[in-house]
Amino acid sequence: QVQLVESGGGLVQAGGSLRLSCAASVRRFRNYGMGWFHQAPGKDREFVAAINWSDSSANYADSVKGRFTIPRDIAKNTMYLQMSSLKPEDTAVYYCAANGFGGSSRLPHDYAYWGQGTQVTVSS
Repeated sequence: QVQLVESGGGLVQAGGSLRLSCAASVRRFRNYGMGWFHQAPGKDREFVAAINWSDSSANYADSVKGRFTIPRDIAKNTMYLQMSSLKPEDTAVYYCAANGFGGSSRLPHDYAYWGQGTQVTVSS
């Protein structure tokens, strides 16, 4: 069983930066894939970024390439979403997710474990 706890959301002006954290409560964190998704009101949950935990290979949505990165701290079992040059359209609830087989899938159904979500609001 994996529990994911997110933190770091908030209100930021357009052009600003924010860092989200996702701490995973699991002793051995190998062969896992982890990702970030967001969901705006009235819209489906959308892929943002994902990382293959074993080799740190990453995958990004086109809308965030060059603006977001997905670093990790292996010792802390923590994944981050470093967001910069934020835009009002980035406003959403952000969820972290994990699976038990690795990879950096863009598909929500490839992730069995989900955090509670954290709100990010970007004002214009």
